[in-house]
Formats: sequence, C-alpha cells, structure tokens
Amino acid sequence: MNRSVEPRLPEPRRKTGEMRLSAADRPGGAPGGERPERPKRERPQKQTRSGRRRGNGKGGNGGKRRSLIRRAFYWGIVACVWLAIGVAGVIGWALLNLPGDTELAIPKRPPNIRIVAMDGSLVGNRGETGGEEVRLYELPPYLPQAVMAIEDRRFYSHFGVDPLGLARAVVVNFTSGDVVQGGSTLTQQLAKNLFLNPERTYKRKLQELGLALWLEFHYSKDEIMEMYLNRVYLGAGAYGVEAAAQRYFGKSARQVTLGEAAMLAGLLKAPSRYAPNKNPDLAEDRAKTVIAAMVDAGFITSREAELARLDASGSADDGIGSSMNYVADMVAKEVEQYIGKVKGDIVVDTTIDPALQRDAEKALRAALAENGKKRKIGQGAVVMMDPYGAVRALVGGRNYRGSEFNRAVDAHRQPGSSFKPFVYLTAMEQGLSPMDVRVDEPVNIGGYRPENYENEYKGPVTLAQALSHSINTVAVRLADEVGPKSVIATAKRLGIRSPIEPNLSIALGTSEVSLLELTSAYVPLSNGGYGVVPHVIRRIRSVEGDILYERNGTGPGQVVSHEAVARMNYMLQKTVTEGTGTRARIDGHPAAGKTGTTQGYKDAWFIGYTASYTAGVWVGNDDATPMNRVTGGSVPAEIWHNVMAEAHKGMPAIDLPGGYVPENPDKPLIASDQMPWNRQDHPVADAAGTAVKQVGRGIGNFFGRIFGR
Repeated sequence: MNRSVEPRLPEPRRKTGEMRLSAADRPGGAPGGERPERPKRERPQKQTRSGRRRGNGKGGNGGKRRSLIRRAFYWGIVACVWLAIGVAGVIGWALLNLPGDTELAIPKRPPNIRIVAMDGSLVGNRGETGGEEVRLYELPPYLPQAVMAIEDRRFYSHFGVDPLGLARAVVVNFTSGDVVQGGSTLTQQLAKNLFLNPERTYKRKLQELGLALWLEFHYSKDEIMEMYLNRVYLGAGAYGVEAAAQRYFGKSARQVTLGEAAMLAGLLKAPSRYAPNKNPDLAEDRAKTVIAAMVDAGFITSREAELARLDASGSADDGIGSSMNYVADMVAKEVEQYIGKVKGDIVVDTTIDPALQRDAEKALRAALAENGKKRKIGQGAVVMMDPYGAVRALVGGRNYRGSEFNRAVDAHRQPGSSFKPFVYLTAMEQGLSPMDVRVDEPVNIGGYRPENYENEYKGPVTLAQALSHSINTVAVRLADEVGPKSVIATAKRLGIRSPIEPNLSIALGTSEVSLLELTSAYVPLSNGGYGVVPHVIRRIRSVEGDILYERNGTGPGQVVSHEAVARMNYMLQKTVTEGTGTRARIDGHPAAGKTGTTQGYKDAWFIGYTASYTAGVWVGNDDATPMNRVTGGSVPAEIWHNVMAEAHKGMPAIDLPGGYVPENPDKPLIASDQMPWNRQDHPVADAAGTAVKQVGRGIGNFFGRIFGR
C-alpha cells in the first residue's frame, strides 16, 4: 500500500543581510524554547603610541565623559521644562491676583481740552495729561526711534520681555553692586503705567511680566508704541510726548526736531532731573547720550547726529510763563458750564487774537520792568475786547510761572474814580447835561466828607470838567442827587455783577469789582449803547469735528440811549484829550476813558475805548500794600496807550458814537442862572437859602431887642 506524501518546497537559502526574522528572533525563540547563543563580535581596538591597545568600552574615561554630558543635557532639559512650567504658574498666579478688581482692558486715557486762538494756534492744553493724544504716524520717525535707542532697542523683535536685556541688566547690577539698569521693555513699562501701582515687589514685577505678554498678544507693536508715547510721564505735569513738547518747547510733538526728540527721550530716565527748562546743561548732556545711542542702533547717521547735537544745545522755550496760560485756565473752568462733564478729547475755539495777546503781555511786562521796583508795583493785568464783548486779549499777571492767579478775572479790587462814569451816566439819563455846573468845594453830607486828590477846589465847574479832571466832591454831590440805588442799577445794567454797597462813597469806587467786568461795562459806550456779555469761548467741538456748543446771540440789547452815549463820550473823550488820562491819547484815533486811583495808592486803573476796542488796565500789589504815588493816569494809562496803539496800527480812524455838541459852548462858565445856589432843586441852593434865612432872623432879632421889639 502506497502512502501519499505531501510535497515540500525546498527551504530557500537566506541571503546575507536579509532582514527576515528567523525562528531564533521570535519571542519564543528557537524550537524547543532555547535561543541559540549569538557569537560575540570583538570591536577593533585602537593602538596607542606606546603600542598598547585602548578599549572604547563603557569602562573608559571617554565613555564616562560622554555619559556625563548626556546626563547633564538631559537633566538640563528637564530643569528648563519644569522652570518654564513654574514661571508660567507663577505668572498665572500673579495675573489671577491683580490688585483689586482690575480687568484686563486698556484704561481710557483722561480727556484733554485743547484750547486754540482765532487763527487756530494753540493757547494751551488742560486736563490730567496736559496734552492731547497723537497718532504714531503723525510723529516724526526719529521720536519713537530715540525712545527705543535709549530704552528698548529690540522693541520690535522681542515678545514683550527681552531676555537678553534682562540678563544684561542682572549682570550690570550685580557687578556694580547697585540697581543701575532695570531691564524692563517698553511693553513692561506700559503695563506698569496702565495697570499697576509703583511699589517695587516681586509680585508686582511678575504681574508686570504677565501683563506685558498679554499686551503683546492683544495689540500690535505700533499700537503698543503709540499707547506708550501718549501715556508716559515726562515731568512738569506732562503725560505723553505731545504734552511734554508743548510744555518744554512750545510746539507740537509733530514738529519737534531730532535734537528735541532726543531731549524728550532723555527725560524717561529722570523727568525732573533732565527737564530742559530747569537743568538745561543736564538735559543737553542726556540728549547727546540718546543721540549716540541712535547712531549705535543704526537709526541715524553720524552727520545727522552732529546736527542734532547742535540743535539739542539750544535753550528750551517752555511757554510756562506765557500769559496764554491765564486764558487756558479761564476756559477750562468754563467748559463744563456749556457741555457738562468732559468725557473725551475736545477742542475749544476762543476769541483770543494772538497778536493782541502778545502786545498786551509785552506792554505790561515792559512797564512793570521799568516801574516795578521804583514805583513799588508788584502786579498788573490787561483785558481787551471788541464791541461785541469778545475777549481779544487777557493777561492775568506779569508772569504765569511766578503766579497762576488770574488778576483780570478772579481779583476784586476797588476801582476808584474809574467807577464815576456810572454816576455821570445816571445823571445824563435823568436829564442833566455835560455843560451843567456844580461847585467844587468841601462837602459834608451826613458826616461824609470826601476830599479831592490834591485837596484843592476849583469852584464852579461843568460836569464835563468835573469828570475829565476826576473831581471827587462833584461826583459825590451828583451821586447824592441821582441816588446811590439808581447808580447801582445803571452799573448792573451795563454789566457789573459784583455786589455794590448803596452809599455815597459809591461815587469814588469803594465797592470791589474785577477788571473783566469793569472793562465789559464800558463797552456799551463804544458800540452805541448795546450791552454785551464778555466771553472767550466761540465754539466747542470733539476731535472728530462734532459741534458740542457754538455761541449765538450778541447780548442783552440796547442798555443805554444814543443820546446818553453821546454825552458820555463827549465827557470821557475830554479825559483823554485834556484831563487826567492824557498819557493814553492815541494819535489819529478818537479815544475816551477814565482813570482810577484808590485811597493810599493801593490800586490804579485806566479803562478806555475806541470805536474798535475797549481795554482795561490795573496795577497794584496782591497784598494791597501801597504803591509809590502811582495813579491811573500814569503807569496804567501808559500801558493802555502802548497796547491800543499797536492794535490800531494800519486801521482807519473811526469817530466814537454820538456826535454830542455842547449847548452855547461860548457862554461864560460862571453865569448867574447856572450857579448852583440859584437852582432851587439843588442841595446847595437849599443850604444857601436856609443860611440866608437864619442870618436874616438873627439880624432881625438883634435890632428888635435894640428897639424894644
């Protein structure tokens, strides 16, 4: 019986180097459970110079060294990973424990009030920052470059934290034994300014790092740079480069030169120490350091640096002492009356004429420089306005840097004889004429005995003469005639807002007023009798151009009749042409006005006008100490003349409103029908009649006794 045998293929021969698993390579090993023993290959040994062979096994020195390196590298990586995890955890903890309820959102920048003159030039900025916000693209490129060169050269390449800069700061501080460098990036500084308090703790530093990373993640580099330049503190109350440029150089940051940009960047280290208006030499040295850093960083060339160093050596024009600041302060106080609380940046258009403002400031400073010491004059103020009540110039003191108090607006002083026009205007409105006569002689009305300036008496004078020569006795008699309450009503109607006491001394200006309100009360005499509201704000708008307020209307309308205006202008014009105010005369331009001097020479005024402008001048001392015989017709009249002469250059001559012609101008002054005692309705006539009657009775009684009556 034949058995069938299954055919078997011959087992293929394995080629050398074939990667096929053999039975011995399987998990179970070779059949039978035993794994055949592999033959050991001996590594070739290198022969040393001495002929001995050196092994490369694990037991050799080279192997140990490489093993140590590998282990160090491994554990180094492990340490870095754990360090990164730890730092991330600490930063996360710090972020979760920010002070208070701080939210990770950029705080809104405090609003700025940009105040501009009639021609659009800057009067000043007001607000917490001291300047408006500017866009990065509006600035010259060398301004942010100057900041980067001295503060954070790798700003556009790091991620908010600069490890190289931080390491360098650590080394420098360690070797110097003191904190010489901070190592903070601009992003870190911005984070600190936006979110954190100035305390120096490890926790705050960690929060600063975390917030810097947050800023870098949410904002572009240009946005971070723009925020930084608009918020960094640069001294003198200026936050941001625009405020600092205006404060130190009197110009916008958009217009600073390379040298000025270097000065601004130099302030970052120590704003007070390197302020160019306080320490110009230190500021110049610091600016040169910044310029050298800009060259080293490749931002500017050596030639540009040379020119910039020359520019940085110039003196800073900070404008802090400018009289424009008085206007800016005044506007800032008034803004909320028109638009309520300021919630965003706004622009205020004013009525100020920069040329007139400069002329007024120059005239006041020159007069005080010439007369201040010898005449004991400490301060002064000037106000100028047009026939509609718009303030064209306002100087509140001799130097804003020395004193920010606005004497043109906030000071209330006795006006002296410059208040007399309200007495005479009341008399004109009650039917009197400039040619009416009163007697200049000693007066005693209810115990009140006013005296003239030089204790001299001229006898019978016309009202025009009495006003132009500022005779006190006649003014008091006239106030008694028309009544103090009527005088007060007239003054209020023309614009006086300060309280006035209803007594006879009102005629001599004993109730205090401000220069601004007194000047505005003279305006109706210059414009034909129309009342005005003094104002300096024309329009308020947002920076986007939306109109928030615009002035409409001209005032309360006609407050003085044309006839009364004509009579007052006739009398007050004589004050300038032949009276106490001759130093105020302007060649070729009809002008009128009134001097004022208070008791003891504590205050001296001149308020006057043409058909184009009304201006007021006051000089005195803040502590009310007496001046050295300064009258309204001396220094104030001279200042007024200098201001108004400049204002009227090139302007045509315009007559004052009115055209009053005196009745019978050739008639003798002392005529029997004009003598006060012949007027039965006058207090002097009453007194004279009573005296005559008493004398007559006395004589009659005397002869009566003689003849036995």
